[in-house]
This record gives sequence, C-alpha cells and structure tokens, in this order.
Amino acid sequence: MELYKELNFNELGDERGRLVIAEVPLNIPFDIKRIFYIYDTKGEIIRGQHANLNSEFVLINLCGKCKVKLDTGKEQKIVELDRPHKGLYLNKMVWKDMYDFSDDSILLVLSSHVYDANEYIRDYDKFKEMVVK
Repeated sequence: MELYKELNFNELGDERGRLVIAEVPLNIPFDIKRIFYIYDTKGEIIRGQHANLNSEFVLINLCGKCKVKLDTGKEQKIVELDRPHKGLYLNKMVWKDMYDFSDDSILLVLSSHVYDANEYIRDYDKFKEMVVK
C-alpha cells in the first residue's frame, strides 16, 4: 500500500450546483471510524505535527485551501488542497503538517480509527528512528 496518494473524487454538476462523491472502498480505502474537521485556523498556525501508528486518513479541503507537508522518513512532499473534489490519502506512519490555511478553509478529515492518544507519535526524532529501522 502506498504511504500517500493524491485523490480526485468524481464531481457532478449542472445548473443546480455541484456534487462530489467519495465512496468506501472505491476511493476511500478504509472503513471510516471517525470524522472531524479543522476550520478558523490562522494562516501562520501549523496543525498536525505528528504521525500515527495505526490510523489512515483522507484529507479533503471543502472550502478554501491549505498545504500539507508529508514526510515518510525517506522523502518529503508538499501537497496543496484547494478544491473540494481533491483529496489526500495518508497511510499510517506518515508525518503530517497542515499549514498555510486560507481564512475560509474547512479541512475535512476521515480516519480509519477512533481517537487513541497512545498511537500518536509527536516527537519527530522518534518518528525518524522508527521509520529508518
């Protein structure tokens, strides 16, 4: 399984408006156990700053834009989420920093697991040690 993957969801629309479809397992590769969203985040704030031992995520910026810096321990990549039909899949053990939020940004996060503080790796050096092994 890939450590991360950019997703493009099916977008339908007509004179009434737009509709975006995301389905399990078609383009969400896990059963969704938790949903949360991040909004009203100032542009200079960095969210995330952790990796997860077990959880997989799909990030979708429903409104506005933000950037996501991904770190696998071997490579880094920056992805801009700026369209509601574009998503980002993150496998477990990917360090993530979400930042550069526009004032109207609403970042939806779908998770494969319920919240468990014990699966979070918040120390970057510890993360690097774990993924280099």
